[in-house]
Amino acid sequence: MPKFLRIGVHQSNVSGYTSKAWCVRRVGSAVFLKWGAVEVHGAGDGRKVYWARVPQEKTIRCGTAQRAQDYTKAAIARRRNHRYEPLTGPIAPRRRSAERSAELKQALATILIVDIVGSTAKAAKLGDARWTKIMGHYYAAVRKELKTCGGKEVVTTGDGVLATFRKPDAGIACATAIQKAMRTLGLEIRIGLHAGEYTISGGEMVGLAFHICTRVAAKARPGEVLVSSAIRELMKTQSAISLKDHGVHRLKGVPERWRLWRVEG
Repeated sequence: MPKFLRIGVHQSNVSGYTSKAWCVRRVGSAVFLKWGAVEVHGAGDGRKVYWARVPQEKTIRCGTAQRAQDYTKAAIARRRNHRYEPLTGPIAPRRRSAERSAELKQALATILIVDIVGSTAKAAKLGDARWTKIMGHYYAAVRKELKTCGGKEVVTTGDGVLATFRKPDAGIACATAIQKAMRTLGLEIRIGLHAGEYTISGGEMVGLAFHICTRVAAKARPGEVLVSSAIRELMKTQSAISLKDHGVHRLKGVPERWRLWRVEG
């Protein structure tokens, strides 16, 4: 059964992140599809991939074996051209420890979101092959800085990365390092940071803090790192980090107005 893993995570040396897998199998005139979220642990030959939850499944009845074969080939070709890579080895059932962690758990952390500006236009201009190569370098650079600064990757969202840190200064240091690394790739990114509580349910991050961070990042212009007032309150004793008032903003879907701050330097 051909299997594919969402591109970017394949080259990662960071353990404990989530991605997406897709599988296809043909039997006679029927095609069986399976897809869903996966957890990736370890790196290199020691890497293990687990279903994060029960995968979705679909059966396609093609009528003839030839049509089923053509459908399968086309589906695999699409995955190869849409940021997926062939996955060797099995995808194991959900780990028992993951089952136990399905219960709600509260966590407090600094949340960071990185997003590429104008990624769709860039991908169309460069073509699939060049864009896939650039995205590989992009993910590798982001994960290198996350590892250096003690960040934990939570999930990749298309061309974005969401991570958490124990302390806001580590998150800001990582954000500025990522900005510098992107210049060599010719990519413009925006970054947002927020500190607050969120809920971990079945390995997924949910809660208002996540949405606030997403909205903060959306307010950033290309090349900017914006932080929420919650980050600024925690950074008052950090004289080495300069934050400039970016004004009061409405964050879509978030109650009240929020004052944002831009990282200088």
